[in-house]
Amino acid sequence: MGGLLAYSGITTKVRAMESHFISSSQFKEMASLETVEEAVDYLKQFPSYEEIFTNLEDEQLHRGTIEQRLSLALYRDFAKLYRFSNLSQRRFLDLYFMHYEMIILKKCLRSVLDGRKIDLDLSLFQDFFDKHSKLDLPKLSGSGNLSEFLSNLDGSPYYDCLAHLADNPEAVLFDYELHLDLLYFKTMWKNKSRFLSKAEQKVLSQCFGSSVDMLNIQWIYRSKKYYELPSADIYALLIPVEYRLKKEDIARMAEAATLDEFYAALHNNFYGSLALSSGNDRPDLEGLYEKALNRIHRLTSQKNPYSIASLNSYLYFKELEIQRLITVIESIRYRIDADTIYSYIIKY
Repeated sequence: MGGLLAYSGITTKVRAMESHFISSSQFKEMASLETVEEAVDYLKQFPSYEEIFTNLEDEQLHRGTIEQRLSLALYRDFAKLYRFSNLSQRRFLDLYFMHYEMIILKKCLRSVLDGRKIDLDLSLFQDFFDKHSKLDLPKLSGSGNLSEFLSNLDGSPYYDCLAHLADNPEAVLFDYELHLDLLYFKTMWKNKSRFLSKAEQKVLSQCFGSSVDMLNIQWIYRSKKYYELPSADIYALLIPVEYRLKKEDIARMAEAATLDEFYAALHNNFYGSLALSSGNDRPDLEGLYEKALNRIHRLTSQKNPYSIASLNSYLYFKELEIQRLITVIESIRYRIDADTIYSYIIKY
């Protein structure tokens, strides 16, 4: 009864906002459009996107601008839910917000490590970040190089996470992003018990634990296929959180001598049945990651509608929708045929 009383209002709000999600048939219709201008005009029919694309001229429809406008839609939805939430729900959202800071930091890092000026108009998000973040977005976006970028992070947990990498001339984007991911998941895993009930901790453990498991599987695979790293180096890359993957499962994959052995080990752990359901002995691991997380977020939300699961699920699927929209629009820009575009975004 406590969950029903505490979450009835926010769950009703979430369901109303979910009704505005773009359906598979609408994505298919959008994929058949011929120009970026047509795709943006199509998006304007949806309440979530109408305002953010209003008064945007055709010459402004390059990838950077579109991605930033779509990100703004995501942040606005977060802000709506935040305003509607009670104190305990806001504690979860404050913790979740770290994910959005990570997105901004990774985009900035890609620019400064390539020696490019950060081409992000972060002023679009200034009001939103002012309410939820201690990061100084104007200073970050004005960073001319890595040293300046790190200096502008001083005083934040991200500075301590990244600064030591600057002394390593061999550090690349992967290293910086890996350390951010490690910080994020360790922080979420550690702090979930501080703000959430035991029932809500279980829900969050399912979603974040599965995400960690699948990321670790992908990193083991990439380490073997592209870098041929020894198992000792692979272990150092992994997020130190155990959920469904046990130490012996990780060891069998990390120490596999070949990719055939890696997939055999994958098929024999908790995620094996999901992998085999694809009908392919060597499934696309990114597709498998999305399939697993979609299923878990739907199930946790359906089984626990009056809990933190409703918020967590909505934010996950909203971000997935944004990613799919970017894929569709950029595929249209490069004149990829509609069936291929649709196969990129609806994988099962």
